[in-house]
This record gives sequence, C-alpha cells and structure tokens, in this order.
Amino acid sequence: MLVGPTVAIIFGIIIVLILLLSAVKILREYERGVIFRFGRLSATKGPGIFLIIPFVDKMIKVDLRTVTMDVPPQDIITRDNVPVKVNAVIYFRVMDPAKSVIKIERYIVATSQIAQTTLRSILGQAELDDLLARRDKINQELQKIIDEQTDPWGIKVSTVEIKDVELPQSIQRAFARQAEAERERRAKIINAEGEFQASEKLADAARVLSKHPVSVQLRFLQTLKEIATEQNSTIIFPVPIDLIEAFINRLGKK
Repeated sequence: MLVGPTVAIIFGIIIVLILLLSAVKILREYERGVIFRFGRLSATKGPGIFLIIPFVDKMIKVDLRTVTMDVPPQDIITRDNVPVKVNAVIYFRVMDPAKSVIKIERYIVATSQIAQTTLRSILGQAELDDLLARRDKINQELQKIIDEQTDPWGIKVSTVEIKDVELPQSIQRAFARQAEAERERRAKIINAEGEFQASEKLADAARVLSKHPVSVQLRFLQTLKEIATEQNSTIIFPVPIDLIEAFINRLGKK
C-alpha cells in the first residue's frame, strides 16, 4: 500500500536534484556567463559558482582569453600599381561579454571579415616601398582602424601584424637587379676612393724623393732586392737615364 507514495517521493527527489544541478553553474577564471531571463538581458556572472533559475534563465558562456587569428592572404594592388599578396595575424579579446553576445551574432567571424576588408583598403593606399620598409606604422594604423570598428561589439583589438608580403617573380627579379647595381656602384666608389688616396700618397712620396735624389737610387736598389728574392729566371735591370744621356746628346748633335 505504501509503494505509490514512496515512488512519488523518490521521483520528486530526482526532479529536485535535476533542477538543482541545472541551476548550479561553475565558470572558470577566464569565462563569463551572460544571463537572459525570459529573453531579456539580466546580468553577467562569473567566474566561480552561482545559481540560475531553471527553465527561466538561459546562460551563454563567453571566453575572455585573447584570440589569435590568421587573416587569409589577400590579393592587393598597391598605390603604385604593384600586385602583391599579403597575410596578417590579429590578436583580440572580449572586453564586454554582454555586447559581444547582443551586438553581433558571431564576433570571431565578424572580426575576421573586418580585418580582411581593412587590410585590403589600407594596403591598397600604400606604396610598395612603404609596405616593405614602414611596416610598423602600417600595423599601428590597421590596429587602430579595426579596433574602432569592433569597439561597439565589446571587442578589443590589441595587435595587428603583417606576416608576409608575396611579390610577383618579375618584381623580385627587378629588386635583385637593383640590389646588384647598388652593390656595383658602391664597389666602384670604394675603388675610386682607394685610387685617389693612393695617388695622394704617391704624390707625397714624389715630393720627398725630389728633395733627396740619393733616395731614388736607394729605392731602386731596394726594388732590385725584392725582385731577386722571387724565383724568377729573368731579372729586368733598368738603366738610369743619366748613363745614356751623353749618348743621346751626341746623337742629337749629329
């Protein structure tokens, strides 16, 4: 006779336990829960343990950790009409969980689309030299513009970095020729400077030798000594012009 009430009590206890389990929520330190009560925004709770009203409240969990997202390669034509392919990486996080749920349907997809369109727009206004040499400034401009557009959604864009700039093969060959020509120009300038400095030293040496004619003979003998140390089968022995000057004068008189 007591089977019916006992079953009802057990069933009631099970229902209460299910309601309690569905009412208790636990969120980690980096998570927040956006609570909707009868479809209206009620509160933002977490982290830790808290209670909601079963069948009345609905909770949407939001992750507050920084998201690292690759921006797919974008085909861009720079202001100086050079086609390039550029990809980037963007770092952002949720600052206002309620806005990220209410203001936008999927904030990660929306941020990715905003990043792609902004990347094409900003880099299309820059020249190729600026894109290669002034990348830090372009990164800051991209971060500022994307952050302004995602701010109404409660999203904070902290960093935007251009990862790679892929140039056409023809542009790469042109850059290689330009770099080679620049290296040749520098080599010629260095060679010319060396020749100029050497000529100055030779001019100084000539002035010293002209003041002391005997030093010319000493330099001549030193040169012969240096030649003799080498393994040469033939030694060219120059004759001083003074020895043959008399013969030249005599031939001239005749």
